[in-house]
Amino acid sequence: MDVMSAPRRFNALQQRTRWLAVPIAVVRKASDDSGGNLAALVAYYGFFSLFPLLLVFTTILGFVLSSDPGEQASVQHSIRAQFPSLGSSLPIQGITGSPVALVLGVLVSLYAGLGVTNAAQNLMNTVWAVPRKHRPNFVQQRLRGLGLFAALGVLFIVSTIITGAVSSTFGGVGAKIAGYVVSLIVNGGLFFTAFRLMTDTSVASRELRSGTAVAAVLWTFLQSIGTLYIHHIKTTHYGTFAVVIPLIVWLHLGAQVFLYSAEVNVVITRRLWPRNLFGPPAATADQEARAALAKTEERSDEQTVDVEFET
Repeated sequence: MDVMSAPRRFNALQQRTRWLAVPIAVVRKASDDSGGNLAALVAYYGFFSLFPLLLVFTTILGFVLSSDPGEQASVQHSIRAQFPSLGSSLPIQGITGSPVALVLGVLVSLYAGLGVTNAAQNLMNTVWAVPRKHRPNFVQQRLRGLGLFAALGVLFIVSTIITGAVSSTFGGVGAKIAGYVVSLIVNGGLFFTAFRLMTDTSVASRELRSGTAVAAVLWTFLQSIGTLYIHHIKTTHYGTFAVVIPLIVWLHLGAQVFLYSAEVNVVITRRLWPRNLFGPPAATADQEARAALAKTEERSDEQTVDVEFET
């Protein structure tokens, strides 16, 4: 009697269980792309970029909404909702001083905050297997980052207005349900904007919808439990680390959501399933994913990488 090995049994089970094939393919591709390292870089640069970006945002917010303190408070509340780990510790005082000092302060802070967008573009280029010779140059990367910051700023203001209108219209349970619906829509808009501006232009916008939906659901879920979890951490005796530790955890979770949602887009668009978790890359999806990853090392138009698999 032929007894199948454990890897062969698992791969055979995956072939029969269709609903399991896509999640396994997403996990496998994230492993091929060294996704843990990519997400860690996003979280790392996100930690050092967060406060300069908040400084820029609150400074601009002070000028745009200078005549409406109530709207300023609403936008700041929306920002806190995205980063519950900071709570009341969120810095909301903008840059002040002479016009020259103000402009220089904004520019320096903005440049410091671009590190996270560069890391996000690197993640997207790796996930979509964009050859290095086709990736944005130094200037293009930073222009995309500025475009992302501008778009997210507008989305924050618009979402705050919508949230305020919903809260004033509904009450009780209806307000809670409407709040979740609005959060899903807002988070979907935020992630779609980030995916679109950080992803290579050769990728069509329609190919970003699946990952956007996954990211919106996961991030809304994290927001709903984040406040309770962070409150528990802050009530324990962490002292000075009561802000730093939750913030690092939160940024790490956000980077993981960003990574796996992007992988969902690639796997579904390119039909990279079923994948084998064990053994050689014998499946067609395995070979396509590995070949695309190898071709990312093409660094000039004169260089071409060809991939062959031994049978």
